[in-house]
Amino acid sequence: MLAAATVQAPFRPKPAESYPSHQKVGALALAAVKFETDEETKPLFGGVNPNEHGVLPVLLILDNRGEETLLLDRMRVTYQAGRYEVQPTPAQELPSILGPRRPNMGPRAPIPLPKKKNPLAKLEFETRAFGAKTLLKGESAHGFFYFETRHRRDAILYITGIREGVSGKELFFAEVPIDEPR
Repeated sequence: MLAAATVQAPFRPKPAESYPSHQKVGALALAAVKFETDEETKPLFGGVNPNEHGVLPVLLILDNRGEETLLLDRMRVTYQAGRYEVQPTPAQELPSILGPRRPNMGPRAPIPLPKKKNPLAKLEFETRAFGAKTLLKGESAHGFFYFETRHRRDAILYITGIREGVSGKELFFAEVPIDEPR
């Protein structure tokens, strides 16, 4: 008898306002969620926990409850903890974090050994990265930003550059807490 193929349901986060640490800017609700543990990361990133390689994935969820389309093409996101600030690393650049391995200059092995694959080169990192450029009224968008850091308590995502579609007016910045409020 053939075993049934296990099909994993697509990842769908909850609405932004359902997370304990969310922020509202007018009619826009934002939530930021860190992913640190194996249980959180491995099902999403092909069995890899990027934290083991110095990369913190943070999920950003945007819910537009207003009447305006929002433009996200100039949105800037940084991870901040006190004076510490980290820019996100684009998903396609994650494999270069580990860099190339040095050649083995020792005695030659009689049997060629298979090369280890770079764990940050998984397709899941790119397909789960935040990529929305617009957010229509009543719509939601989500995706991951990748930061080369360990999580620090009381960190925030600092977000700027979101604009109204018709007027081009920039929304006020958002400071979205990553940890649950104490």
